[in-house]
Amino acid sequence: MANKQLHIRLDDIVYEELAEYAKYSGQTIQECISFAIMDLFEQQKQKRSLKSGNFTFIDLFAGIGGMRIAFETAGGSCVYSNEWNKYCQRTYFANFGEVPDGDITKVDAKNIPDHDVLVAGFPCQPFSIAGVSKKNSLGRATGFEDKTQGTLFFDVCRILKAKRPKAFMLENVKNLCSHDKGHTFQVIRESLIELGYEIFYQVIDGQHYVPQHRERIIIVGFDKVRFGSDIKFDFNITPVSPKPVVADILQDNVSDKYTLSDKLWQYLQDYAAKHKAAGNGFGYGIAPVNGVARTLSARYYKDGSEVLIEQKGRNPRKLTPRECARLQGFPDTFRIPVSDTQAYKQFGNSVVVPLMTDVAQLIVAKLNELETGAESVES
Repeated sequence: MANKQLHIRLDDIVYEELAEYAKYSGQTIQECISFAIMDLFEQQKQKRSLKSGNFTFIDLFAGIGGMRIAFETAGGSCVYSNEWNKYCQRTYFANFGEVPDGDITKVDAKNIPDHDVLVAGFPCQPFSIAGVSKKNSLGRATGFEDKTQGTLFFDVCRILKAKRPKAFMLENVKNLCSHDKGHTFQVIRESLIELGYEIFYQVIDGQHYVPQHRERIIIVGFDKVRFGSDIKFDFNITPVSPKPVVADILQDNVSDKYTLSDKLWQYLQDYAAKHKAAGNGFGYGIAPVNGVARTLSARYYKDGSEVLIEQKGRNPRKLTPRECARLQGFPDTFRIPVSDTQAYKQFGNSVVVPLMTDVAQLIVAKLNELETGAESVES
């Protein structure tokens, strides 16, 4: 998307303040002005219209809004979003008309709006066990604040504690279960249980919804203080039928710039041959047009090696950003206002939207069931 130029005049004092703020924030003056204008739009939007929806949710570690699409499709209204990456913020604004809040570690949980569901695709970080081990040896209790301090999961916990939503949905890579020899997931489970939530989790493959092998763990929790401990929840997902294939996401006319150069194609072939000879499985992947592609990753911008499209009489090509969006289940109406490099990173880090939508609808249905049951008990 081409950038438009706008020339503005500023008083010296305003320019000096702006330059000082830009230096402090690590942004260019242009970025500061751009984000200030977007923030103004967001404020005006909130003033013009009341939030509407069957339930409210917040979108943490929001990326480009894949989770938001899922929960809005399930009937929800997003009342707060948070994402620190400026390029993701730009894409988020282009599609939702608001700029996510910045550094989550500096956000006071009390200032986050009340909400029914907390949604977060939090990064996976190791937890230090030194402090916990010392407290255990002294016979002192440890809580989530001791076990998760210094990680971004800690911020999820402190917001859950402060706002006490009815439910939450967390998403992460499949390897979260085995990360740090299982210690990381153990701490996550203990922390969520300690906060008073009944939790359920399952690893689900996105290929049930899109032509991509993409396994992710989904953790769902419901507030036991509100609904009691007799809570049942199943990940009864509804796979798409017929099963999607790579051909379904391909564009008809693709620019030559996505075709691999002779040099890069030769390098990938040599690299694959070297590892094959060593007994390793590393190498490029030609996606079967009538099958399922490998997992799209944030490194796709480098060479596209994990998902290449075969071309008759020519070198293979990379997927276009729009094809990457489709591979993750984003609608074609989703705007891509950033460079190809940033777009590849964003879609590689995002979620399979229809899968998250399916789970979101299961959560909403369970909440409606639990609330109906709670009302019956009260009456």
